[in-house]
Amino acid sequence: MELAQADPKGLIRESYRIEGITEGECRSIFLDWALSLAPGTEPQEAMHVVLAAHGADPAHPMSRVLAAGLAASLAAAGKRRGGRAARIEGP
Repeated sequence: MELAQADPKGLIRESYRIEGITEGECRSIFLDWALSLAPGTEPQEAMHVVLAAHGADPAHPMSRVLAAGLAASLAAAGKRRGGRAARIEGP
């Protein structure tokens, strides 16, 4: 995936350029970024691409937000289904 596809509006790029940006502001930008991804774009792959391109400083609030987003998506992917949901085949 190319950076232009991973950050179509340049929101992540611009967030790294804002002096004194807070983590709350980065979360808001992250949500707008996620909603702006083209249909069919894998958010996890896009997060990896933008982190590789812009996330050189792991202490930057946007780097922390992206890392948390990746961790959450990996945790959600590994959850097992229990109870009735595990016994009944889904769609």
